[in-house]
Amino acid sequence: MTVHLRPVTQEERAGWPKDVIVPLEKPFVDDRGAIQPLVDVPMESCVLIQSKKGTVRANHVHTTDWHYCYVLDGEIDYYHRPHGSSETPEKITIVKGQMFFTPPEVDHAMVFTKDTSFLTWGRNSRAQEVYEADIRRIPPINP
Repeated sequence: MTVHLRPVTQEERAGWPKDVIVPLEKPFVDDRGAIQPLVDVPMESCVLIQSKKGTVRANHVHTTDWHYCYVLDGEIDYYHRPHGSSETPEKITIVKGQMFFTPPEVDHAMVFTKDTSFLTWGRNSRAQEVYEADIRRIPPINP
């Protein structure tokens, strides 16, 4: 099966967050409770990922996909650097209630320091054949 991945446009790139941690908008609060805006951009997938303490995910780079991740519970040590770089990856610890963003062409890895549940919204479909066509696995960048 041939998978077609949409090219990334400059207009799309201009709208991406500039930092890994994405500041959240203020929630709408009334007598019924609160509504917390998370992601309001065109996307093709949303998944709930559960990871066990001590496990690692990613150690790859996306060619066209990006993802926003919102931590529901737990903690992630997130490592990232520009693809092709030999610099030491930056480590950022992401905690419950934080959102972070990974654009295309960024090497990244996630180390779970606690049992963790997080939501991930992606630009591309999460169908396995689309996902595999978009990623390139890299040697581990986490210690």
